[in-house]
Amino acid sequence: MKSEFLLAITQLSAEKNLPKEVVISAVESALVSAYRKDSFTPNQTIDVKINRSTGRVEVWAEKTVVQKSADTRQEISLAEARRIKADAQLGELVMVESTPQNAGRIAAQTAKQVILQRLHEAEHSAIFEEYAGKSGDIVSGVIQRLEPRQVMIDLGRVEAVLPSNEQMPNERYRVGQRLKVYMVDVAKTPRGPRVIVSRSHPDLLKRLFELEVPEVSNGTVEIKVVAREAGYRSKVAVATHQQGIDPVGCCVGLRGIRIQNIVSELSGEKIDVVLWNPDPSIFIASALSPAQIVAVELNKTEGHATVIVPDRQLSLAIGKEGQNARLAAKLSNWRIDIKPASVYEAEKAAQPVIAVEETKEELSEEKEPSTRVSVGNEAPAAVEEEEAGEEKTEPVLEETVVGRPVNFETKTAQTKTELRFAEDILGPKSSQPDNKAKKKKKGQGKKEEETVKVRKTRRQEFVVEDEEEY
Repeated sequence: MKSEFLLAITQLSAEKNLPKEVVISAVESALVSAYRKDSFTPNQTIDVKINRSTGRVEVWAEKTVVQKSADTRQEISLAEARRIKADAQLGELVMVESTPQNAGRIAAQTAKQVILQRLHEAEHSAIFEEYAGKSGDIVSGVIQRLEPRQVMIDLGRVEAVLPSNEQMPNERYRVGQRLKVYMVDVAKTPRGPRVIVSRSHPDLLKRLFELEVPEVSNGTVEIKVVAREAGYRSKVAVATHQQGIDPVGCCVGLRGIRIQNIVSELSGEKIDVVLWNPDPSIFIASALSPAQIVAVELNKTEGHATVIVPDRQLSLAIGKEGQNARLAAKLSNWRIDIKPASVYEAEKAAQPVIAVEETKEELSEEKEPSTRVSVGNEAPAAVEEEEAGEEKTEPVLEETVVGRPVNFETKTAQTKTELRFAEDILGPKSSQPDNKAKKKKKGQGKKEEETVKVRKTRRQEFVVEDEEEY
């Protein structure tokens, strides 16, 4: 009987995946509640001990030492007390073994309920301790059932919840499907630990790279930032601290095998792997890939970046419904304004004109007519003190753009000179070349008339011969 009791405790601990000591302590506390209702007073202190080797149950009750006991459940005589404790005195409390012969039906039912309750509490606390350390990790589970607003996933010892806001919009779930999910939170509830998992969290992509790419898991390649729109597209910025290693190539893999495994796990979500750079202008240009970037202008005080792209690359840089630009802004943590090169050049060309007009007004107010700055195609005026034929150069207008300088070419113009005619410089022409030209023209005219007459005579002869035949 005793061996069967220990065997039952061992089997129960194996089924609940609990230590044997936890199960024994739960049974002891359950037997305390059962024996108190059946054999002892409600307020009496009792203790139950189970022998680990034999399985024998011992019940110890606290009794008061009196001269002669009237209630054996609460009192003990002085002579019996001194057998247990030699220096026992009257009125002292002594723990006495008072194991009942058997427990009643009600006590047995109470013990059963208490044992199950204590085992559930011990199991819940063990599960909470196990999964609380896994918060932020990736786990694999099987879909157990589908509910209107959530999906229940079996993780083994616990049932996790996949809420609707953590699901991917392009996925359709079915019972029995195996998924890899990201563990968001583990909380204690009266019904046990509640585990919340996600399929749309950005860190899920990070953990999948750690599983597929050994360089990421061992720390050779570091994932700096992840920007994700679950189910559609994601951007991952990677960097390395070791020379000779291509971080983007490591993440993509040979013929793209590594990135394809991650894409298939995320149901076809597109993933862009870009190279991280501490320079914001270079990093923003990389984040907007596959679009080609001409220049990036930064406003660090406002956290705003103006990106100049070729006209034909504007739609590619913005992306479908602005997705590419939106992900690049999340990845770089900058507000990005994308402009085509033609619009940007027109805006920059207008700014120097305004500045020059202001300088003209200032110069006119100062009454210095000897200096003027030309803009566009307007010819510069000559300075009275300068000599004719000298060249003047306009000042170089430079607009420095972070990533690429834009230079406006310097324009040169000659000062106005006095107009002179070619006849005044070369003198009168001789009439001999003109006479020769006229003679040549007359000779050419006579030759043309002779050739026309010969052609006409030949044509008439041909026509006459045909008439004679008919």
